[in-house]
Amino acid sequence: MGSSAAANHLPISNVFVYGSLLADDVVRVLLNRVPPSSPAVLPNYQRFSIKGRVYPAIVPAENKKVTGRVLLDITPPELHILDEFEDVEYERTTADVLLKDGSEKLQAYAYVWENKTDPDLYGEWVFEDWKVLHMEGFLNMTKEFIDEMELPDSKTRVAAYESFYKGSKDNPSNP
Repeated sequence: MGSSAAANHLPISNVFVYGSLLADDVVRVLLNRVPPSSPAVLPNYQRFSIKGRVYPAIVPAENKKVTGRVLLDITPPELHILDEFEDVEYERTTADVLLKDGSEKLQAYAYVWENKTDPDLYGEWVFEDWKVLHMEGFLNMTKEFIDEMELPDSKTRVAAYESFYKGSKDNPSNP
């Protein structure tokens, strides 16, 4: 058995999500499926709202924790889509997450806000509020992002986000 056998078993990743990707609808638009997931907690991080954005950020914070879920069995092409979606504002980090029932620790990727001392981070981000206020617009933006991704000169997610929300009444940065 040479290395060809291993090639069939591409590395599968777990990804801890804590913002818009808590919504199955957003995951389905991005990945064309909803992977199995498990409720989870990421210790020693804190989730914040970001001024002018509808999605949250996490940064390291001792004795804090972020609740979210782990998407399991993410394939390399799917991870690439998530990387593109999270764009340059986040760095993908490996972290230990705890499954909600406390039964096990799991290694997973998490997208951490790059600017740890960003003055635009504030308060707490609440998924239920986001669902009511922003999910519909965010889903449309995500669909545009995926359509764009198919094009050779696709925009970054940040550019797609900004152009989508520029003319939109949902944009928190132009009331």
